[in-house]
Amino acid sequence: MPKQIDLNSDVGESFGAYKIGLDEAVIPLISSANIACGFHAGDPLVMAKTVFLAVENGVGLGAHPGLPDLMGFGRRVMDVSLEDIRHYVTYQVGALQGFATQRGLPLQHVKPHGALYNMAVRNTEISDAIAQIISGQDENLILVALAGPNRDELEAIATRHSIRVAFEFFADRAYNSDGSLLSRKLPGAVLHDAKAVAERVIKLVDHGSVTAVDGTEIELKADTICVHGDNPEALALVKTIRTSLTDSGIEVCPMGTLP
Repeated sequence: MPKQIDLNSDVGESFGAYKIGLDEAVIPLISSANIACGFHAGDPLVMAKTVFLAVENGVGLGAHPGLPDLMGFGRRVMDVSLEDIRHYVTYQVGALQGFATQRGLPLQHVKPHGALYNMAVRNTEISDAIAQIISGQDENLILVALAGPNRDELEAIATRHSIRVAFEFFADRAYNSDGSLLSRKLPGAVLHDAKAVAERVIKLVDHGSVTAVDGTEIELKADTICVHGDNPEALALVKTIRTSLTDSGIEVCPMGTLP
């Protein structure tokens, strides 16, 4: 059986008259879509259009809930309680579930966005709160989490709430030696060389490792690969990664179909 991997991207991040990303070109090349739900980006019209594009291209549907921070694109840390987070996630996942239901398909996964994602990496109580909400809405939903230092804790959380977790590798982000992402505030945090990015993805799938910014080799096992849809080079990156995976005999498929 050939190796399999999911390829995901953050999409549906336009808002009103403001267009972000190249969704029409990127979505046909991925297997799972993380669709913004209106808090950090997106609006009802954009959500509906993005769900339609994903369904038309056989792409798995995922909610991408963030903090209520349109101005900061959901990338600013906010002082919010666990109860607030539960309600934010419930509201956003429920909204996208409505659009998915109209198309006759269930949601496949939930991937927190930006600061909320990073807060959950640093504080597993937040991961637990998100997992609890996901489980309550649909136990078939998959929680997407960083393939990093908290893997064992996240697996335990997912088991406790009777959901699956898909561990994620960021193709176009630099890594620290502990498996965490290099801060976007630092130079070199976002990678732009499509060929080099594709090579590190193949290395990750074939060997389960990645080179950190300090040159050390770290072990990472991932179920899904992310390319950011708001990266100006997103289209070139996803095309090169998809081609490299295919040429290497690695099957790209939605995370919901992975064993």
